[in-house]
Amino acid sequence: MANVAIASVERGPRWDRAWIAPPLLVLGVLFFYPLGLIFRQSLGDTGKLSLATFQTVLASREFHDGLVHTIVIALGSTAGCLILGFVFSLVIAFIPFPGARFCGRVIDTVIALPTFLVTLAFTFIYGSAGLLNESLMQLMHVDLPPINFLYSQWGVILAETTVYTPFVMRPLLATFSQIEQAQIEVASSLGAKPWRIVRQIILPAAMPALIAGGSLCLLLTVNEFGIVLFIGAKGVITLPVLIYSKAIQEFDYTTACVIAVVNVALSLGLYSLYRAVIAHFGGRRAGLV
Repeated sequence: MANVAIASVERGPRWDRAWIAPPLLVLGVLFFYPLGLIFRQSLGDTGKLSLATFQTVLASREFHDGLVHTIVIALGSTAGCLILGFVFSLVIAFIPFPGARFCGRVIDTVIALPTFLVTLAFTFIYGSAGLLNESLMQLMHVDLPPINFLYSQWGVILAETTVYTPFVMRPLLATFSQIEQAQIEVASSLGAKPWRIVRQIILPAAMPALIAGGSLCLLLTVNEFGIVLFIGAKGVITLPVLIYSKAIQEFDYTTACVIAVVNVALSLGLYSLYRAVIAHFGGRRAGLV
C-alpha cells in the first residue's frame, strides 16, 4: 500500500507538468512564432542577416518624429488621466451627492467600450462640421470653423485622456473605499482644511493606486492606434500608425518590422515598470484586486 501511495505521488507532478504543454504550444504558435517572424524580417528580407535596416530606420527623421509624438502623447494623456481621475474619484468617494454609486458603475462600463466610440463622439461635437462649430459659425457669422484643436496633437491627447481616465479611477475608488472616515472626521474637527486633509491623509493612501493606474495608462497610450488613426490629426504620426503606414500603404515590411520591434521593446520596458510598481506596492494596496 505504501509503495502504491509513493508511486501515485511520483506520478502526480508528471501529470501536472503534462498540462503545461498545450498552453505553451498555443502561446508559441500564436505569439512567439509571429514575433520571431517579425524580428527575422527586421534583419532583412534576404538570406543574409544584417542590422543595416535598423541603422537606417533609427536614424531617419520620420522615425524620430513618430517616437517623439508617441512619447509626448503618452505622457500628456497619462498626466491628464491622473489629474482627472484623482479629482473625479475624490468627488465620487468623499462628496456625497445623488447618483454617486451610479457614476461608479458607469466608470466600469466605460472601460468595456471600444475606444473609437469616444473618438466618434468627439468628432460629432468638436469636428469641423460638429455641433459646437456649426453653432459658433452661425452665431459668429463666419465661414470657417473657429475650433480646430481636434485635428491636432491636443485632440489626440484629449481623446485618450477621456478614454483611459477610468483605468485610473477604478483603483482609486477601491483605495478610497478603504480609508476610514473617522480619520477625516477627526482631522476636520481639529481644524484641518479640506486641502490639508487631501494632502496629508488621502493623497498618501492614494499614491500606490495613482502610480499603478498611471503606469497602466502609459502602457496603453503608447500602443494606442485607433484613436490617432480615427481622428486623422495632420502631421501626428505615432509608432503604431507608422507601422501601419509602412506595412499596409507602402508595402515596406522590413521597415515596418524594425519599427514594430522597437515598439515591442518599448512596450515590454513599460510593462516591466508596471509590474515592478505592482510588486513594490502590492496588488491589494494598489486597489487592483
